[in-house]
Amino acid sequence: MNVIEMESYVYDYGEDLYRFCRSLARSREEAEDLYQETFLKFYEMGEKLEIRTNPKGCLMAISVNLYRNFKRKMAIRNRIAGTALLREDLPCADADASSLTLREEEYGALVRAVNELADRYRLVILLHYREDLPLEKVAKILKIPKGTVKSRLHRAKKILKKKLEDAHYERSYE
Repeated sequence: MNVIEMESYVYDYGEDLYRFCRSLARSREEAEDLYQETFLKFYEMGEKLEIRTNPKGCLMAISVNLYRNFKRKMAIRNRIAGTALLREDLPCADADASSLTLREEEYGALVRAVNELADRYRLVILLHYREDLPLEKVAKILKIPKGTVKSRLHRAKKILKKKLEDAHYERSYE
Protein backbone atom coordinates (compact mmCIF):
# COMPACT_ATOMS: atom_id res chain seq x y z
CA MET A 1 0.00 0.00 0.00
CA ASN A 2 1.38 3.39 -0.91
CA VAL A 3 0.80 6.79 0.67
CA ILE A 4 -1.75 7.87 -1.94
CA GLU A 5 -3.89 4.78 -1.32
CA MET A 6 -3.65 5.34 2.42
CA GLU A 7 -4.75 8.96 2.05
CA SER A 8 -7.78 7.87 0.06
CA TYR A 9 -8.77 5.42 2.82
CA VAL A 10 -8.40 8.15 5.43
CA TYR A 11 -10.48 10.50 3.28
CA ASP A 12 -13.19 7.91 2.51
CA TYR A 13 -13.52 6.21 5.91
CA GLY A 14 -11.79 8.49 8.41
CA GLU A 15 -14.90 10.26 9.66
CA ASP A 16 -16.88 7.07 10.19
CA LEU A 17 -13.93 5.39 11.87
CA TYR A 18 -13.35 8.32 14.21
CA ARG A 19 -17.01 8.34 15.22
CA PHE A 20 -16.80 4.60 15.86
CA CYS A 21 -13.57 4.98 17.88
CA ARG A 22 -15.21 7.76 19.86
CA SER A 23 -18.08 5.42 20.73
CA LEU A 24 -15.72 2.64 21.73
CA ALA A 25 -13.23 4.59 23.78
CA ARG A 26 -15.66 6.94 25.53
CA SER A 27 -13.05 9.68 25.85
CA ARG A 28 -11.74 12.01 23.18
CA GLU A 29 -8.05 11.32 23.91
CA GLU A 30 -8.43 7.54 23.86
CA ALA A 31 -10.56 7.77 20.70
CA GLU A 32 -7.88 9.81 18.93
CA ASP A 33 -5.20 7.32 19.97
CA LEU A 34 -7.33 4.41 18.84
CA TYR A 35 -8.08 6.14 15.53
CA GLN A 36 -4.41 6.77 14.82
CA GLU A 37 -3.35 3.29 15.92
CA THR A 38 -6.02 1.78 13.68
CA PHE A 39 -4.69 3.53 10.59
CA LEU A 40 -1.11 2.71 11.55
CA LYS A 41 -1.96 -0.96 11.91
CA PHE A 42 -3.95 -0.81 8.67
CA TYR A 43 -0.91 0.65 6.87
CA GLU A 44 1.50 -1.85 8.46
CA MET A 45 -0.63 -4.83 7.49
CA GLY A 46 -1.24 -3.38 4.02
CA GLU A 47 -1.09 -6.23 1.52
CA LYS A 48 -2.00 -8.92 4.07
CA LEU A 49 -5.53 -7.57 4.48
CA GLU A 50 -8.63 -8.07 2.35
CA ILE A 51 -8.82 -4.32 1.80
CA ARG A 52 -10.31 -4.34 -1.68
CA THR A 53 -13.50 -6.17 -0.72
CA ASN A 54 -14.46 -4.30 2.46
CA PRO A 55 -12.10 -1.56 3.63
CA LYS A 56 -14.51 -0.05 6.16
CA GLY A 57 -15.15 -3.43 7.77
CA CYS A 58 -11.44 -4.11 7.82
CA LEU A 59 -10.75 -0.80 9.57
CA MET A 60 -13.48 -1.44 12.12
CA ALA A 61 -12.20 -4.94 12.81
CA ILE A 62 -8.71 -3.56 13.46
CA SER A 63 -10.19 -0.89 15.71
CA VAL A 64 -12.20 -3.43 17.72
CA ASN A 65 -9.13 -5.65 18.16
CA LEU A 66 -6.96 -2.73 19.27
CA TYR A 67 -9.69 -1.60 21.67
CA ARG A 68 -9.96 -5.09 23.17
CA ASN A 69 -6.19 -5.25 23.60
CA PHE A 70 -6.24 -1.85 25.31
CA LYS A 71 -9.05 -2.91 27.66
CA ARG A 72 -7.21 -6.12 28.52
CA LYS A 73 -3.99 -4.23 29.31
CA MET A 74 -5.83 -1.68 31.44
CA ALA A 75 -7.63 -4.42 33.37
CA ILE A 76 -4.28 -6.00 34.23
CA ARG A 77 -2.82 -2.64 35.23
CA ASN A 78 -5.86 -1.87 37.40
CA ARG A 79 -5.59 -5.21 39.15
CA ILE A 80 -1.92 -4.59 39.83
CA ALA A 81 -2.17 -0.91 40.71
CA GLY A 82 -5.67 -1.00 42.16
CA THR A 83 -6.72 2.23 40.47
CA ALA A 84 -9.81 2.91 38.42
CA LEU A 85 -9.76 4.45 34.98
CA LEU A 86 -11.04 7.97 34.69
CA ARG A 87 -13.68 8.13 32.04
CA GLU A 88 -15.17 11.01 30.12
CA ASP A 89 -18.70 10.43 28.90
CA LEU A 90 -19.86 11.47 25.49
CA PRO A 91 -20.88 15.14 25.31
CA CYS A 92 -24.58 14.41 24.87
CA ALA A 93 -24.48 12.25 28.01
CA ASP A 94 -23.20 15.26 29.99
CA ALA A 95 -25.65 17.77 28.56
CA ASP A 96 -27.86 19.78 30.87
CA ALA A 97 -31.25 18.02 30.77
CA SER A 98 -33.19 21.24 31.39
CA SER A 99 -31.82 22.81 28.21
CA LEU A 100 -32.60 19.83 25.98
CA THR A 101 -35.78 19.17 24.12
CA LEU A 102 -37.61 15.99 25.03
CA ARG A 103 -36.25 14.20 21.98
CA GLU A 104 -32.67 15.22 22.76
CA GLU A 105 -33.16 14.15 26.37
CA GLU A 106 -34.40 10.73 25.24
CA TYR A 107 -31.44 10.41 22.90
CA GLY A 108 -29.07 11.34 25.73
CA ALA A 109 -30.67 8.70 27.95
CA LEU A 110 -30.29 6.14 25.20
CA VAL A 111 -26.62 7.05 24.66
CA ARG A 112 -25.95 6.77 28.39
CA ALA A 113 -27.73 3.42 28.53
CA VAL A 114 -25.69 2.11 25.58
CA ASN A 115 -22.46 3.35 27.20
CA GLU A 116 -23.33 1.45 30.37
CA LEU A 117 -23.74 -1.86 28.53
CA ALA A 118 -21.05 -4.50 28.83
CA ASP A 119 -18.68 -4.43 25.85
CA ARG A 120 -20.07 -7.66 24.40
CA TYR A 121 -23.47 -5.97 23.98
CA ARG A 122 -22.27 -2.43 23.31
CA LEU A 123 -20.08 -3.49 20.39
CA VAL A 124 -22.87 -5.29 18.53
CA ILE A 125 -25.26 -2.35 19.10
CA LEU A 126 -22.70 0.17 17.81
CA LEU A 127 -21.66 -1.88 14.79
CA HIS A 128 -25.15 -2.90 13.74
CA TYR A 129 -27.21 0.21 14.49
CA ARG A 130 -24.78 3.10 14.53
CA GLU A 131 -22.48 1.91 11.73
CA ASP A 132 -25.39 0.25 9.90
CA LEU A 133 -23.51 -2.99 9.26
CA PRO A 134 -25.39 -6.20 8.47
CA LEU A 135 -25.26 -9.04 10.98
CA GLU A 136 -22.83 -11.05 8.84
CA LYS A 137 -20.26 -8.24 8.83
CA VAL A 138 -20.68 -7.64 12.57
CA ALA A 139 -20.05 -11.35 13.12
CA LYS A 140 -16.95 -11.25 10.93
CA ILE A 141 -15.56 -8.14 12.63
CA LEU A 142 -16.10 -9.54 16.13
CA LYS A 143 -15.09 -13.07 15.06
CA ILE A 144 -18.21 -14.65 16.49
CA PRO A 145 -21.06 -16.63 14.88
CA LYS A 146 -23.99 -14.74 13.36
CA GLY A 147 -26.33 -16.42 15.86
CA THR A 148 -24.29 -15.01 18.73
CA VAL A 149 -24.61 -11.54 17.21
CA LYS A 150 -28.38 -11.99 17.00
CA SER A 151 -28.66 -13.17 20.60
CA ARG A 152 -26.44 -10.35 21.88
CA LEU A 153 -28.51 -7.80 19.96
CA HIS A 154 -31.69 -9.25 21.40
CA ARG A 155 -30.28 -9.26 24.94
CA ALA A 156 -28.88 -5.73 24.55
CA LYS A 157 -32.24 -4.40 23.37
CA LYS A 158 -33.98 -5.99 26.33
CA ILE A 159 -31.44 -4.44 28.72
CA LEU A 160 -31.79 -1.03 27.06
CA LYS A 161 -35.57 -1.20 27.11
CA LYS A 162 -35.54 -2.01 30.84
CA LYS A 163 -33.08 0.80 31.61
CA LEU A 164 -35.13 3.34 29.66
CA GLU A 165 -38.38 2.20 31.23
CA ASP A 166 -36.77 2.46 34.68
CA ALA A 167 -35.75 6.00 33.76
CA HIS A 168 -39.43 6.68 32.87
CA TYR A 169 -39.08 6.84 29.11
CA GLU A 170 -42.27 5.20 27.87
CA ARG A 171 -41.41 5.20 24.19
CA SER A 172 -40.70 1.82 22.57
CA TYR A 173 -37.05 1.35 21.54
CA GLU A 174 -37.30 -1.98 19.73
